[in-house]
Amino acid sequence: MRLKIIGSAAGGGFPQWNCNYRLSRAARAGQEGVTRRTQSSLAVSDNGTDWVLFNASPDVREQIAQTPELQPAADAPLRSTPIRAVVLTNADVDHIAGLLSLREREPLAIYASARVLAVLEANPIFNVLDRAIVPRRTLPLGGEVEILDAKGLSTSIYVESFIVPGKVALYLEDASRPDADYGSEAGDTIAVRISNGNGGGSAFYVPGCARIDHDLLARLDGAACLLFDGTVYTDDEMIVTGVGQKTGARMGHLAMSGPNGSIAALAETRIGRRVFVHINNTNPVLDERSREHAAVRAAGWEIAHDGMEIAL
Repeated sequence: MRLKIIGSAAGGGFPQWNCNYRLSRAARAGQEGVTRRTQSSLAVSDNGTDWVLFNASPDVREQIAQTPELQPAADAPLRSTPIRAVVLTNADVDHIAGLLSLREREPLAIYASARVLAVLEANPIFNVLDRAIVPRRTLPLGGEVEILDAKGLSTSIYVESFIVPGKVALYLEDASRPDADYGSEAGDTIAVRISNGNGGGSAFYVPGCARIDHDLLARLDGAACLLFDGTVYTDDEMIVTGVGQKTGARMGHLAMSGPNGSIAALAETRIGRRVFVHINNTNPVLDERSREHAAVRAAGWEIAHDGMEIAL
């Protein structure tokens, strides 16, 4: 099974179009050790021919252009795609907006929790994806299911989805409740275990997570690979850098560092390969020369970049 991280940044990408923070300036200038990244997405295939996307970012067109495996084959029909399905882990703009770029009447299936499918249902713009060609299927919370293409044919990719602590998408927050934290454990944010159903190694994809609880620790113990939310290095990072007023927790993301951060929380958990994904443009680990980058690597973690490939 092949996993390709086609987008490793958080919402807005890196550099973000309107961000003038030092890291974004360094990325624009082409500074060594500060690599550009597109918005969060993962592509998975068991046979190298049929691919399943996990989240469809606003950068999906660029990501396909940078990933030959996701482009029409030389001997394929004039209109074709090797993308057989898209699995959504939440309804954040940076995870669903790319669906609109996949609207050219190509058959693929959309899988998501009932909560996320309801968001698509409530927004008629997503009807540009003709349901006769692009079926929407409910991803059950709990239990393993095979991801099938639009015609019901096998992709040989199996997914077990489960709820993780998170929050509703920003645009779904109620402006009349400014003091609410909008935390949710009802399926607004899910994580997935991905396998090929043959008993080999599996990967956990958790691009958004507000807290590591006992249930998540138990699930991850013994995992061959974990791709985990690395949005911020410190909880107050947005505030300290002066680019925002929200903590990581308020945005539904757990910090990497600190006694309650993900590195510490998962330190004793048996995980073969651990990789941070969904990295915000303020996160100092984006600079490979930084002490924060060195600290993350010393703790046994990798920092995802676009095009990174993992074989299981």
